[in-house]
Amino acid sequence: MEYHTKTHGRGRYECGSSEHKVHRRLFLQGSMATGLASVASFNGLFSIPALAEETKKQGKKCILLWLCGAPSQFEMWDPKPGTITGGPFGAIATSIPGVHVSQLMPRCASIMNKLAVVRSMNTEPNEHFQGIDVLTRGEKPRPPFTRPILGSVVAKQLGQLDSPVPQFVLLDPCPEGNEFKSFKAGNWAGWLGAEYGPVRSGGEYSIPDILRPESLSEVDHEDRESLRKFLSRKFENDRRSEAASGYNAAFERVKGLMSCAPLFDLEKLPQEDRNRYGLGAFAQHALQARHLIENGSTFVMVANGMPWDNHVFQHEMHQMLVPELDNILFQLVTDLEQRGLLQDTLVIAMGEFGRTPWLNEARGRDHYSKAWSLAMAGGGIRGGVVIGETDPLGFEVTQNAIDNRRLFATIFKALGIDPKEQYDLPDLPTFHRVEGDVQPIQEMLIG
Repeated sequence: MEYHTKTHGRGRYECGSSEHKVHRRLFLQGSMATGLASVASFNGLFSIPALAEETKKQGKKCILLWLCGAPSQFEMWDPKPGTITGGPFGAIATSIPGVHVSQLMPRCASIMNKLAVVRSMNTEPNEHFQGIDVLTRGEKPRPPFTRPILGSVVAKQLGQLDSPVPQFVLLDPCPEGNEFKSFKAGNWAGWLGAEYGPVRSGGEYSIPDILRPESLSEVDHEDRESLRKFLSRKFENDRRSEAASGYNAAFERVKGLMSCAPLFDLEKLPQEDRNRYGLGAFAQHALQARHLIENGSTFVMVANGMPWDNHVFQHEMHQMLVPELDNILFQLVTDLEQRGLLQDTLVIAMGEFGRTPWLNEARGRDHYSKAWSLAMAGGGIRGGVVIGETDPLGFEVTQNAIDNRRLFATIFKALGIDPKEQYDLPDLPTFHRVEGDVQPIQEMLIG
């Protein structure tokens, strides 16, 4: 089923009357109930200051730059120049005395005092599907139960489910699917329910098929939606169907998307900003993530296909990929700070594992989960921190090994979410946000 809406011009409300101060409960009971979010443009909604303030409500947010395929720690955060494993690239000094990163990352080197790097990740899965599952959900699968992905948990705990702006967004250059299609089309939200799954966008940086056809009037559209809602709700109640509940939640989300579709149109952003980030898909999606976070989203995951899986020509490929990421991270962190958003927005850049210290016969690095790196900034994370060490050749973690559980405990703690809290799952086994008796990485946390 296709949904369409017209874009209206930006209104102006400047008389100062108390009539324009929208109470949250009145907004939810009145405007949303009568379909305001389905027929009004995003610009129109946000021209009312009180409504804009409510929808963009301040709170912790998160942007996950998902480096699909797994980047090499040697060409990024943990260089080993002059060794048999280090490769052809040198290391450069950073804004933290004594700390060096790959020469391919000069911009991140200049803001290293704002970043926190973990050089001692030590995780178990060594294949993509299993690694993605553990590093996006925090735990190995426990069939038949599906643990929610990080974005779903954050959206539920910190988001505004009643907001027309989607709380969990996945920006993907290949939204139709690629090598990880089965993962991307899977059960993202797990036991939390479909309403906490992501809104997926990508490709042309907009959401297709959400404009109301010209031949369908707003009144007819609302009448059809009311009938659909009545019949679906009746079916859900009669059959006690969780699937129908998720179906209804998806339709409600579409109504919200119709109101805020301009948020996904990068053509509305200054060309100067688009040029600064870079014109590649990953860079443009990172800019879009900043824009979404700034305007009410809670968690945005930016994927980049699968370019980091360099089993062939490792150094040549990373020589192209790393500088792009270097600029993206620099622009994103700098932008968030200048806009007063960095303190409340956690930025994470990681893949599912790292790459081998050795090269294979095709001059590529293979999968390696025993000693790899990632980076974070903002949102409760202390800048200028480097956690852990690896041996001189990068084979083993020699200090402060960090697994997926400690990583997720740190992420949750930084966002103000209790890592040890138990999920409320009637008639199901006991699950916690982070399993086991693990502690966050205190050195990375502010306060």
